[in-house]
Amino acid sequence: MSRTVSSASQVVTVFGGSGFLGRHIVRALVKRGWRVRVAVRRPNEALFLKTAGAVGQVAIMQANIRDEASVRKAVKGVDAVINLVGILYESGKQKFSAVQADGARTVADAAASEGVQKFVQLSAIGASFESDAAYARSKAAGEAAVLEAIPQAVILRPSIVIGPEDDFFNRFAKMATLAPALPLVGGGETLYQPVAVQDVAQAVCATLEDKDCGGKTYELGGPDIFSFKNLMEIMLRHTGQKRILAPLPFFAAQLISRFTQFLPNPPLTPDQVVMLRSDNIADEKLPGLGELDIAPTPIEAVLPHYLSRFKSR
Repeated sequence: MSRTVSSASQVVTVFGGSGFLGRHIVRALVKRGWRVRVAVRRPNEALFLKTAGAVGQVAIMQANIRDEASVRKAVKGVDAVINLVGILYESGKQKFSAVQADGARTVADAAASEGVQKFVQLSAIGASFESDAAYARSKAAGEAAVLEAIPQAVILRPSIVIGPEDDFFNRFAKMATLAPALPLVGGGETLYQPVAVQDVAQAVCATLEDKDCGGKTYELGGPDIFSFKNLMEIMLRHTGQKRILAPLPFFAAQLISRFTQFLPNPPLTPDQVVMLRSDNIADEKLPGLGELDIAPTPIEAVLPHYLSRFKSR
């Protein structure tokens, strides 16, 4: 690949840079010499990133992708933009369409108006206008909006991203400390291709810096494919927990989700049940980590570093 290595004079704005994936991407960018603006709704929650680089290399800015003025201020004068903002469930004004479709359009339009040529949009495997899930349709709408504003933008669709602060293994390991059984929606047969957070961070940097990646869509998956049941078994093995894995039919999960969706941090929503009916694995017809010269990290090399804290003392 013909990499164009960044210099310290180049500036990139990362929307959503304080989140699980964002903090890893910011650190990876800093190591490559970028100056980084971290654009977040609550700047005080991102201050820890200022120590990720040299003095002044990381700046924290307030921006809300539903507010065009703040977005334009965040991208003014930069060389590149990365949009990571997304939600797993709707709450209040945080709707899929507002955040993942309209928000992506606002960021891309603002970047285009500044003449930004390098743009990376984080989407998700399964993004499609044809999907029955509102989440997946909004991701597809976000992709389309970005490419309309900046045709040479790069779209990245990862499978479930795993790492120390992930919302997958941590969530279920914590659930296992409180409950004697873990539900397997649809029998736990849905397939996943977990990808390590550090691999996704490197993919973001690589596609940002390689002009040949422009306009392409990448689907990012790890080296192995597992069923949801397999993943729960692996998690329990690493935590030493002994729990029942109880199959839960889709119709029962849909019924339960109608009530759990109203919890502050819902463990299951009707839209998520819809998504669980489809496998979450990378399309071999699309480029992935291999085309970026990134060797995918096995989950067994990742899980021990953070699941050990759930082991009984």
